[in-house]
Formats: sequence, C-alpha cells, structure tokens
Amino acid sequence: MSELSIANALRRPRAARKAGAAADGARRTPSNGDVPLGEGNASDRLPDTAFLESLVGYNARRAALSVIAVFLRRMAPFELRPVDFSVLSVIAHNPGVTSRQICAALDILPPNLVGMVKALHKRKLIARRPHPSDRRALGLHLTPSGERLYREAQAMASALENEATSALSPEEVQTLIVLLRKVYRSDTPGAPGTPGSGHGDGDGDGVL
Repeated sequence: MSELSIANALRRPRAARKAGAAADGARRTPSNGDVPLGEGNASDRLPDTAFLESLVGYNARRAALSVIAVFLRRMAPFELRPVDFSVLSVIAHNPGVTSRQICAALDILPPNLVGMVKALHKRKLIARRPHPSDRRALGLHLTPSGERLYREAQAMASALENEATSALSPEEVQTLIVLLRKVYRSDTPGAPGTPGSGHGDGDGDGVL
C-alpha cells in the first residue's frame, strides 16, 4: 500500500471527526470551571487572569484605577486632577515649600511641575514668594481662594476615600496603607516611588 493510501486510511471521516471533537469538548472540564475560549458562549467569559492577580503591581494598579475613577467624578467641580490635588496638599501643609521639594516628595519631574504650577497660579490658587533662606528659590503658598478650594477638596477627598474603600474595615485600610508604603518607599535607587526617579505615575506626573 502506498504512503498516500496509508495516510487516507488513517484519516477519520470528516463527519466522524466533527462528532468526535464535539464529544471531546463535552468531556473536557476546565480546571477553573469556565468554558474554554472559542467554545459555546465562551466569548462572553472573562479570560484567565490568575497570574496577573498574583502580582503586587497589577493589584496595586487596579486598586489605584478604582480609587482614581471615584476621585475624578467627585473632584470634577473643583477642576482638579489627582496630581493637582497632591500639589495643593503639599503646599497647604507646607507653606513656602519650593518646587524642588515638591518634585522630591511627589516624584514629579521638574518640567512637568512647571506646567502644573503655572496652571494653578493662573487660577489664582497659589502665589510665588521669595524664599526666606534661599534667594534662588521661590516659595509656594496658597492664596485665600486656594485655601478655600483646598479645604473643600480635602473634605471631598476624605469622603471619596471612604467610598472607594467601603469593602475594607478601618483596620484593613490602615494595614493596606502601611504595606503599600513599604513598597513605594523602597530604598532601591531609581525604584518607582524613590525620590528623583520620576516614576510616580509611570510618566513622571507624580502621584495621587
């Protein structure tokens, strides 16, 4: 018998192959209980993300996006992005702080902070004044209108934090904060969150 004839003889008839494949599919039961992608209504199922969910970075980012989504909705009346609020907060709690100090504290690249400071100054929320001990630097202060807006924004930030973390107990929230600080306050030079690394938000724009 020729090789071609042998190959044809070993082939399963087309109809039989389809029936066999259907039977095989019915017998297979995925370990995660989901229907395999490409079978039945599997296109409506979420893919397996078990590995991603085992990563600290993935979970931290997903949690951050969840909180930021609430932040953006609630802060819309104030016209403040997360990083704008962070800058105002540092200025509010540290009157006379310099741009260099803000960059170090929030991990913002200096060129990016320049635009933020200009925008906040244009809105008359902050004022620049000579630094008392460094003639080369200018200290940043909240204006009266900036103080009023920040007080309202800070109260809103506290409220939205409670909303965003409603699934956690107060003790769990504090534990989460402590653990996250251990990650981003790493002493590794150039690590994300290390002052001067410029990786606060992945693009040098700082953090919430």
